[in-house]
Amino acid sequence: MAKVLVVDDSPTEMMRFREILVKHGFEMFEAYNGEDGCAKAIEVLPDVVLMDIVMPEMNGFQATRKITREPKTAHIPVVIVSTKNQETDRVWGKRQGAKEYLTKPITEEELIRVIHSVLE
Repeated sequence: MAKVLVVDDSPTEMMRFREILVKHGFEMFEAYNGEDGCAKAIEVLPDVVLMDIVMPEMNGFQATRKITREPKTAHIPVVIVSTKNQETDRVWGKRQGAKEYLTKPITEEELIRVIHSVLE
């Protein structure tokens, strides 16, 4: 069972991720801001991180950069899942180390497909 860390400050989004991930047999871990997400990534060593961008304290771009540059977590693929849908956001997200960039709202099928693609 693959471990997925979801970093998102929205309880509603977190609930939706939980429904989808549990349904598809993933073990899910939660963090509600970027700083907690970075700490949880080191603690849990998930197989993939789903990262929101707009969060208090440390945003998702900063957290992605920190996770992908930390030797203990650099091997973990980060997928940004955000409402920010500008091409510049996508480019910047990839430059921070994200493997994929999804724009909310996302479908269940799209989320599962992308998770499996980065796990391969």
